[in-house]
Amino acid sequence: MTYALAAAGTGGHVHPAIAVADALVDRGITRGDIVFFGADRIEAEAVPAAGYRFVPVSIHGLRRSLSTENLELPAMVWRASRAMADAMRSAGTRVVTVFGGYVSGPAALAAARTKATLFLHEQNAVPGLANRIISWRAETSFVAFPAAMSRLRRTRLVGNPLRGDLARFDRQALRGAARERYGLQPGVPVLGVSGGSLGAQVINEMVARIADDADPGQLAVVHLTGATHHDTVAARAARSAIVWRTVAFEDSMAMFYAASDLVLSRAGGITVSELAMTGTPAVLVPLEAVGQEGNADYLVHAGGAVAVPQEMIDRVPVEVQQLVADPPRLRAMGAAAGMLARPEAAAVVAAVMAEAAGG
Repeated sequence: MTYALAAAGTGGHVHPAIAVADALVDRGITRGDIVFFGADRIEAEAVPAAGYRFVPVSIHGLRRSLSTENLELPAMVWRASRAMADAMRSAGTRVVTVFGGYVSGPAALAAARTKATLFLHEQNAVPGLANRIISWRAETSFVAFPAAMSRLRRTRLVGNPLRGDLARFDRQALRGAARERYGLQPGVPVLGVSGGSLGAQVINEMVARIADDADPGQLAVVHLTGATHHDTVAARAARSAIVWRTVAFEDSMAMFYAASDLVLSRAGGITVSELAMTGTPAVLVPLEAVGQEGNADYLVHAGGAVAVPQEMIDRVPVEVQQLVADPPRLRAMGAAAGMLARPEAAAVVAAVMAEAAGG
């Protein structure tokens, strides 16, 4: 039997799928019985690097600008679903789980063609149109946030599957090594910044203001810039009076969270779940264009984060300064965030898939 997982486009879709695959392996399922479907973005490298079979398909999402390529999309989806169905039949696939991205629709159609059991995992509080449609066909729609339950059919709240180093996170055990990793002095509060690729420039501008207002020894910054912005941010950080470390790509997010006393970031579904899993307080600037407010609300209502709307982003330096100066409040926020952690998410999804496959 083969377990098929489909995820594409961003780490927010792909990494939860890999976490579920790892959980299937933990249950005794061989890697050869797991196959991934995706396109040519992050999944094309991340999946093989994790040790899983990857089948690329020719598909892309809807172009935001007016483009004749959008007229070709229905035919492209149909061809991709047929190619996936052929691969699923050849592998004897019994269970398919889709995790979002433009590959999910064709994968759901392929599951219907092959009569495989279909599951859906939604990483955000506000599901997109494609997942709302797919949920009508899915046996179960696994969700990360309670707010998504009213928007999908046959839902089960499980959280976002995270890989081992975060699912087994131990701040105290990692703290010393994490500070050493970034060259940080003991006793100095650390602001972790995760800019990401969605509107990162405004986050970077706020970090520069925060750094300009801080005195040496008062604050340090560990800034995950992404490759696109790294050179620009690194040049600015080199001129700062405070310790401001820049990292283009961090392959150990557990170290990043262990080093951080407070995190400034967008409010992607995976980021919010990581903050909860690690018990890290945060200042969140949700990107409203992709519906991140619902993700942020989950942490804010629990007391684990402060949310600043994009139109009020000038308040970010003030919020950061106030929180860094109030360690008891930071500890209380971290504890509140940690109460929302769901370390069992990947194992739950894997168990349901195995049961559906008869394994």
